[in-house]
Amino acid sequence: MEERDGRTGGFRKDTVDRLLRLHFRDGRTRVNADAQLLVAELLKVFVREAAARAARQAQAEDLKKVDTEQLEKVLPQLVCNSQPELHGSRVRM
Repeated sequence: MEERDGRTGGFRKDTVDRLLRLHFRDGRTRVNADAQLLVAELLKVFVREAAARAARQAQAEDLKKVDTEQLEKVLPQLVCNSQPELHGSRVRM
């Protein structure tokens, strides 16, 4: 995981920071650089997986180009598969 030109894992640092802050209850919560790098890496993996699944969906539909329609079809699978859970109950941030 590298940091280049203010980007972490391919995402701008401020983008990662804003996404994280959407879920913080306390506005004073701080995120260190290592945590930003880790979240950026997770975002990169999520985006690549979404793109790969959308491409497979387009192939299954005999399409030569991936459109938002294929992405919309596979996103529920990704969101459901990536929800943090512990023994059936959700983990709170």
